[in-house]
Amino acid sequence: MLYLLRKASKLILLIIIVIGLTLLVGRLLELRSFPDLELWHTYTPKEMSIAELDQANWRDFIQAETQVFEAVRTEVTDKLPAHAQTPFNRYYTKGSIYPASFKTDWNRSYVLEPNGKPKGAVVLLHGLTDSPYSMRNIAQRYAAHGFAAVVIRLPGHGTVPAGLTNVGWEDWMAATRLAVREAKRLAPADLPLHLVGYSNGGALAVKYATDALENPALARPDRLILLSPMIGVTRFARFAGVAGWPAVLPAFAKATWLSVVPEFNPFKYNSFPVNGARQSYRLTEALQAQIAELATNGKLNDIAPITTFQSLLDFTVSTPAIVSALYAHLPENGSELMLFDANRSINFNPLLRPSTEMALSEMLPSTPKQYQISVVGNDASEKNSLNTVLRTFAPGATTASQRQLDIQYPADIFSLSHIAVPFPMDDPLYGVNPRKDEYFGIQLGTLAPRGERGALMVSMDFITRMSANPFYPLMLERIETDIHNPKPPKGKASERRAPAVAPKLDPKEFLRLTEPQAADQI
Repeated sequence: MLYLLRKASKLILLIIIVIGLTLLVGRLLELRSFPDLELWHTYTPKEMSIAELDQANWRDFIQAETQVFEAVRTEVTDKLPAHAQTPFNRYYTKGSIYPASFKTDWNRSYVLEPNGKPKGAVVLLHGLTDSPYSMRNIAQRYAAHGFAAVVIRLPGHGTVPAGLTNVGWEDWMAATRLAVREAKRLAPADLPLHLVGYSNGGALAVKYATDALENPALARPDRLILLSPMIGVTRFARFAGVAGWPAVLPAFAKATWLSVVPEFNPFKYNSFPVNGARQSYRLTEALQAQIAELATNGKLNDIAPITTFQSLLDFTVSTPAIVSALYAHLPENGSELMLFDANRSINFNPLLRPSTEMALSEMLPSTPKQYQISVVGNDASEKNSLNTVLRTFAPGATTASQRQLDIQYPADIFSLSHIAVPFPMDDPLYGVNPRKDEYFGIQLGTLAPRGERGALMVSMDFITRMSANPFYPLMLERIETDIHNPKPPKGKASERRAPAVAPKLDPKEFLRLTEPQAADQI
């Protein structure tokens, strides 16, 4: 018997070794397809440490940030080799997308102050590989309504992709705390404090709010608004660090990266390091554990209302995790989850994955919930209609009310995406119909090239992925509702909400109306 156990153990060990070697060889072959690393992949600017961030004020941070950008100019921009001096390289001073050549370099931190005394303050946190540019539309709207808006550049972002190779999520949290301190300085006393977070910034916003429940020294936010929040990530992120193991050998320095791509976006990195995925996983693990613990001991009952806007289809973060790891634990405090459904007026069934069919039904409440769920989708009462409706399950309800929207689902768009949610359709960089008052050297939302596969240096995902939100006006309307009620009173949501007056839909009828159907079945 002992002999058989030893033999089985050796066999299992051999299988593990073979699998490991196979994965290693596959990874090394993948690295051969990567282009050579450039200066922006190898130079890492020195950011403030966690201790420095926790001791700094806003002026200190801006001074340090200026030094970081000056260092990038010296070590990268001024040393560009001839082959990298191309019009669509964001680090080429004479290029059309060089950020410093624009009236405002939206890679940098900024504060928008309202006319007159602030009515409140809001901290806006951008996503991973992103920059403060992605938060400017919402920041401007808050400022227009009398809020002081603080938009901080999170460490490792806005400069060079290599900045993300040695940063930790704890650095981002320290920067978040600094931004909140500045927000409270601008709007002190009992004025309302909001946090707005996009993707990775959404996780940071929730983490700050949960930290504030345990640390009385932290100012508690009165509302949280999340856009495509990174509450959970794919299983791949858990093991992303393994992909970087070959980088311990100098010959395999490219293993530090999951993708090496030309940097043609002035306000977002295209290349993505292994450490970025690793930190996103570490952050979500810490956040989920903290939420579960606070829910168990009852402290989560004091968390601020959370309003979330999420594409039903999201390849970057886990949409179900938003419910299972966050909303399922929330008290009845006025929180809402708004989902943007796929475009079901067009029969994409042969092209869409089977999981897409079930995605919506899995998110809808089969039992009463403590929060409100809203779904934006096609008006299925009309055959192949591009008209849309907003269907809403109020807290505690299992039937939906319905509101007709004055927005059509674009016929050539089958869904939103993770990156589309924060941007209006007329955004000058990401919009499908960019407005003309600003131009950043490229209009990424309008690119629609056709040709032979394998010819482009970038994945087609960079070009075909939806980058703007046709339902942005509705989202903004909902955000403004929170702005006008910036500091909700304590108590149950049912005590603070106006009664629904829209017609009710049975849940089964709701699902029937939102399921894609063949033309002869409609």
